[in-house]
Amino acid sequence: MTKTGRTINFTLIMVAITASLGGLLSGFDMGVISGALLYINETWELSSVEQGWLVSSAIVGSIIGAAANGYLADIYGRKKIIIATALIFIVGSIMCGYAHTAGWLMFSRIIIGIAVGMISFVAPIYLSEIAPEKIRGTLVSLYQLALTAGILLSYLINRIFANAEYNWRWMLASGALPAIILLVGILFLHDTPRWLISKGKIDEAKEVFKKIYNTDKVDTQVKEIQKTMEGSNKKSKVSIQKWMLVPIFVGVGLMFVQICTGINTIIYFAPTIFKLAGFADNIGAIYATIGIGVVNFLMTFVAIAYTDKFGRKPLLYIGLSGMLISMLTLSWGFTLGEAGKWLAVISLVVYIASFAMSLGPICWIMVSEIMPLKIRGFAMSAATASNFIFNSIIVFSFLPLLDIIGKNNTFLIFGFTIILSLFFVYFFVPETKGISLEKIEDNWRKHVSPRKF
Repeated sequence: MTKTGRTINFTLIMVAITASLGGLLSGFDMGVISGALLYINETWELSSVEQGWLVSSAIVGSIIGAAANGYLADIYGRKKIIIATALIFIVGSIMCGYAHTAGWLMFSRIIIGIAVGMISFVAPIYLSEIAPEKIRGTLVSLYQLALTAGILLSYLINRIFANAEYNWRWMLASGALPAIILLVGILFLHDTPRWLISKGKIDEAKEVFKKIYNTDKVDTQVKEIQKTMEGSNKKSKVSIQKWMLVPIFVGVGLMFVQICTGINTIIYFAPTIFKLAGFADNIGAIYATIGIGVVNFLMTFVAIAYTDKFGRKPLLYIGLSGMLISMLTLSWGFTLGEAGKWLAVISLVVYIASFAMSLGPICWIMVSEIMPLKIRGFAMSAATASNFIFNSIIVFSFLPLLDIIGKNNTFLIFGFTIILSLFFVYFFVPETKGISLEKIEDNWRKHVSPRKF
């Protein structure tokens, strides 16, 4: 029993696990293209720019999905958007498997990207809105854990089909399987009580609260949420008020920090980077990439264990510091030629471990926490869309940058971005550990400094 009078029950755990499977889809899409790209180049000879377009085409779709569905999530609810996501992902995966031209494959990946953009904002919202504040960080971290599991699964799928006929087609089409699992699971879940209250479905919200929280304070919880919503509507009928712009700015900033420090150059291009570092063949590069996926998955448990214990910001400081050291070391390793091969491996392992226990889960946790309830779907959509915009810029420019300024200078740029990110976290990002979503919103409304939350 927690101090709030709630216990963690089986229903809450199952709801959280099922909703977090959306991360599995995102992770699978991110990771599977890394190995498939090696073999797609054997089917069609693609330039570095064309390869960049192929990888970033899914990100273009993600921008569309994230931007277009914020209002829809507020209007139709979180559950319906998750159902639509699973269906779109299934269709897109099958289309990828049957692609007969590079252009058709890019279009199919845009379809998948739309689903990824939708799930990337709605799953963390769903998890944050059902979770008690004492364990909210842990439950929302399940999304990132599922994402890293999806990345690892995709790396394993890449290895399984590496020597098969139609190898990359099987790799990409396999994404339909986790989407089917999500679709079946979400059909049995309720929508979040906070969204139900926002639509006046008070009795239904109370029933959901009773099922997912073992608490005798349902009426108090409902009244607190209603009071917060009334405060949002009191001064103006306009959906977005001036005070709401600050959390949106912080959310977009967190997405910048998560992406522009270089993570997706590792996720999307790890086999390519390992080959640049000296691995001779595709299979060796894929095995090394699987090792990265294992570290990414396991280190996410650190965030799950400690984000509600130590807080969000301490883990961000530790993770960013480790990432900075790794990027500087990786840049130096590329100047050593063959001698830097294993130094590059160690640097990537430390980098991915540092990211997995900090920026990976915590940025999604905090973005889902800091947005005002009345515009949470829209605001989360805006932040997620910015994530994919940053992602598309980084992924599309990565291979050309390697050609133009060299490997070591490219990773030095990411090191400089990490330094800027440390300053942003210190001055603009609030600590949200143990604070209810309603209290966080009240702090924004009262213009409390992020450093004094």
